[in-house]
Amino acid sequence: MGKFIFLIFILFVGAIAIFSMSNKDMTTVTVPFDKAYEISKISLVLIASALGALSMLLIFVVRDARRMVATYQFQKKQKKEDRIHGLYSKAMNAMFADNAAEARSLLEDILREDPEHEDTLMRLGDLDTGAERFDEALKHYKKALLASPGNLEAMFSLATLSEKLQRWPEALEYIEGMFERDPGNLSALVLKRSVLEHNTSWDDLVDVQKSIIKGESKAGHDTAKEEAALLGYRYEQARNALEQSQLERAGKGFRKIIRIDSGFVPAYMGVAEVMLREGDSEGSVSFLEKSYEATSSPLILARLEDVLIGMGEPSRLIRNYRSALAADSQNPMLRFFLGKLYYRLEMVDDALETLSTGEIPESYPEWNHLLGELYLRRNQCEKAVEEFKKTIDMKRTLRLPYCCSECDHPDEEWSGRCPSCGRWNTYQFNLHGACKV
Repeated sequence: MGKFIFLIFILFVGAIAIFSMSNKDMTTVTVPFDKAYEISKISLVLIASALGALSMLLIFVVRDARRMVATYQFQKKQKKEDRIHGLYSKAMNAMFADNAAEARSLLEDILREDPEHEDTLMRLGDLDTGAERFDEALKHYKKALLASPGNLEAMFSLATLSEKLQRWPEALEYIEGMFERDPGNLSALVLKRSVLEHNTSWDDLVDVQKSIIKGESKAGHDTAKEEAALLGYRYEQARNALEQSQLERAGKGFRKIIRIDSGFVPAYMGVAEVMLREGDSEGSVSFLEKSYEATSSPLILARLEDVLIGMGEPSRLIRNYRSALAADSQNPMLRFFLGKLYYRLEMVDDALETLSTGEIPESYPEWNHLLGELYLRRNQCEKAVEEFKKTIDMKRTLRLPYCCSECDHPDEEWSGRCPSCGRWNTYQFNLHGACKV
């Protein structure tokens, strides 16, 4: 390339020399400040060419200098990035090896090189969270979000930590920020569900749960568990309306649940309670009777017993029990409930006849306990002692306990939702070894 340019220059000089032989005329050149000079035309051409060449030279020099500076800066940046990458890799290896101290030291070295390194700030936040240094973790996550305002990981970490610290408004703010970037983000929806559940915002929860089901369905996942949760949130929504005396809304909510799942026992109990509060005791009883026919749930039977005794109509309940036993004479639960009712009504002879006639189920300490109480009423102490011996490890009164059919959580009070596993429609009477408690 250099030889070619030199050849062009020789040809140019030769051409000028040839033209100078035939063009010896002079010309006047005026420069600033009113000075004029006489110069040959050929000389003017040479001077102009020289100035043009000098200008081009300066342009090339500046261009090459800029390239050199840019190359230097790029190489410097590349070395810095390589150094940071190496430190970050070592830090991650230390984290995987549960060496938090070494990982923290390496990450802090990175921040001295680059105070806004997002991944490093996130990992330091993770280490602080694991060490329960929550304020420091929040600072690191916030710096990461400030360095990159659209960082979904930073927003999710801030929302999760805010929820852990029970800072519900802050958690919801970060979650909404995630939705602005990704409206259908399932992780954000699940986290929002958790926050709303803590706030008992049942109306909003129903909407969020619907969105979760939609997202899970699009992803091809099984939505059965989420559908069950939606039913539970609908129940809590109706129950909340009941507590606020919004009886019409509560009744509609409970009945909608029954239409969706005819085996959701708490909803039947809710409808009956709405009727009682509306003053329709007879309607409540009729509804519970039909509900028992539909579900065969002893919980509904027990509630029916309470309502009828409260109305002063135990005879009607006795007829219901006898009718049910006629249809299912081998059902020990019905025999036990009828015997317990007789005991409750001080009808000792009828209770003894019901409980002692026929086969007594094994591993049914409540049955033996009740028989023991009945024998004591008849001053048959020896028989009472024999029955009580069979319940020697039973530390419960005659009041029937409950337990969760999913996690075996025991409870003295009935609830539509288990406080241990969080599932709905799982409580049952803890009779005949129903739960392992």
